[in-house]
Amino acid sequence: MTARIALVTGGSRGIGAAICRTLARDGFDIALTYSSNEEKARETKDAVEALGRRALVIRADGAKAEENRHAVEATVAAFGTIDALVCNAGCYPYGTIETMTDEDIDRTLALNLRAVMVETAAAVPHMRRGGRLIYMGSAFGERVPLPGVSVYAATKAALIGFVRGLARDLGPQGITANVVQPGPIDTDLNPKDGDSAALIGSFVATGHYGETADIAEAVSYLASARAGYVTGSTLTVDGGLCA
Repeated sequence: MTARIALVTGGSRGIGAAICRTLARDGFDIALTYSSNEEKARETKDAVEALGRRALVIRADGAKAEENRHAVEATVAAFGTIDALVCNAGCYPYGTIETMTDEDIDRTLALNLRAVMVETAAAVPHMRRGGRLIYMGSAFGERVPLPGVSVYAATKAALIGFVRGLARDLGPQGITANVVQPGPIDTDLNPKDGDSAALIGSFVATGHYGETADIAEAVSYLASARAGYVTGSTLTVDGGLCA
């Protein structure tokens, strides 16, 4: 059987690392990008290889369009194709709008939105029928229950419109495009016992944070043949934050 190839941006730790491991379990060879933490990227690479899959680590600054394209080019050079593009890299600026600098706004747009578009434009020509485009949104793209996330929420809401357009653009080619919208997930950057965890957890119907595996399994489904008739959609995994 010909190996399936997945490129996961921001795959060194947290949700991204869990996605890499889960897709490797599912039979994908993995290319993953990281911006600064090479040690964690190597740990994820080792975990993928321990599952019997090939792995490629690519350093890329997601705020730079040329490095977004490089990540795609390096993946194709190593593996020949891309079957699933998972755009997970991004940033989470916190602060009300009057505190956001031009640089804050520009970097958030570059990482959370422009990078996604550049990577998609570069990857689609290398994708075969059955290709999967999966974007990491946020429950805050649907509901904003607290102040300080307006710029972030705007970029995540924009992904919903992007995949609806992609569904029309790419449907005839048999390529699907969808958004996964996590709620609060326990990671080293957003721990379930952090300073704001009690407040954020109070907005969730279940009353607690989710695990990285919850998001990775949602990505696994969308990357699979089982999701061939799902496109232009959002899959919200938020413990009921948007309920």
